[in-house]
Amino acid sequence: MPMEKDFMKRIVVDPKIMVGKPIIKGTRITVEAIVRRAAQGMTFDEILEDYPYITKEDIKAALFYAERLVAGEEIFPVIVDKHAVSR
Repeated sequence: MPMEKDFMKRIVVDPKIMVGKPIIKGTRITVEAIVRRAAQGMTFDEILEDYPYITKEDIKAALFYAERLVAGEEIFPVIVDKHAVSR
């Protein structure tokens, strides 16, 4: 999908910047920081208030990048043995 490639051009990994964490190109804003704020329920507009020098497309790129990292991973639920739980 062409749009995905455009988004991926916005993410940079450089060992000299933020210890090599993925960042928004031209900034020191990590994908992690954006994903954390989104997970906390912040809207794009609220994230942009924190980081006025990025764009909505940058936020989408960060979320897309995070999605690509976990795509295809199997998620196993925690199984609690009812006999092992103390009361």
